[in-house]
Amino acid sequence: MLAFLKAAAKLLLTVAVTFFGLLLVTFLIARVVPIDPVIAIVGERAPPDVVERVRRELGLDLPLWHQFAIYVGQILRGDFGTSVLTARPVLEDIRRVFPATLELATVATFIGVLVGIPAGVAAAVWQGRWPDHIIRVLGLVGYSVPVFWLGLVGLLLFYAKLGWVEGPGRLSVFYDDIVEPVTGVILIDSALAGEWEVFRDAFWHIILPASILGYFSLAYISRMTRSFMLAELRQEYVTTARVKGVPEWRVIWRHALGNTMIPLITVIALSYAYLLEGSVLTETVFAWPGLGFYITNSLLNADMNAVLGGTLVVGSVFVGLNLASDFLYRLVDPRAKW
Repeated sequence: MLAFLKAAAKLLLTVAVTFFGLLLVTFLIARVVPIDPVIAIVGERAPPDVVERVRRELGLDLPLWHQFAIYVGQILRGDFGTSVLTARPVLEDIRRVFPATLELATVATFIGVLVGIPAGVAAAVWQGRWPDHIIRVLGLVGYSVPVFWLGLVGLLLFYAKLGWVEGPGRLSVFYDDIVEPVTGVILIDSALAGEWEVFRDAFWHIILPASILGYFSLAYISRMTRSFMLAELRQEYVTTARVKGVPEWRVIWRHALGNTMIPLITVIALSYAYLLEGSVLTETVFAWPGLGFYITNSLLNADMNAVLGGTLVVGSVFVGLNLASDFLYRLVDPRAKW
């Protein structure tokens, strides 16, 4: 029990230091970028006395350490400031747009896991043969091709030419406001409301951007799965199982893959985190009203409160997913100590 309490205290201290560092970095970014928040609020043609008054009201005339202390206090109270672009609290805007990013990244991660893990296993089992070469080439393409190019090609081919999927956005215009938002995730909300037409429309809107993001995810997951599986297939317990006559499928899928699931948990968690914060280009190409699109649009309009608020959320997601993967790692591996 004492060891558990020590580990919990150490974990809380690590989270506190990490979050403090995140606050410090975002604060310094706001002071380094060549964007004056006062000018963004009052406009370039505002009289000098108005500019100075707003600067004092925002506390920007105070020493830097004092400004940072105020900033930390505001964040701890959940006050991320007001968006210049929407004139609403930034936290309210983030609550509105984040479910769209969560929905997109979650579907993409499912695609990456369901395809990437079997592909990595197949590449390891047939190492040096044609399935391995094909999977590795596809993974290399997933790392190399720009996501915005794939998005544009996907829209041109599957939406404009073939008509297999719906176009940009989360829903067709005539389905807007039919479903009462409960979770903010349209697929879940429409299913809960029994609006299966809306569910179908949302599914055909999300499948293309999620598949493109999922392709990048499966490229990473398949490569890591292949590496882990190659290491496990060389272990003595695998040779022993084969000598004892254990079926090959059981050796591969239960014994070898079972032992790779421990490091794969971290790989999947990191992939999910990268999709949550790295879907900016995909959201822009597909006009997906998520957090990445919100941050990009805010940056282009010099809305630094929104940019910093979104950055803090992304950083917190990374910290949270790392903690979750560490917790799952300790649950799966009995050898890990708390």
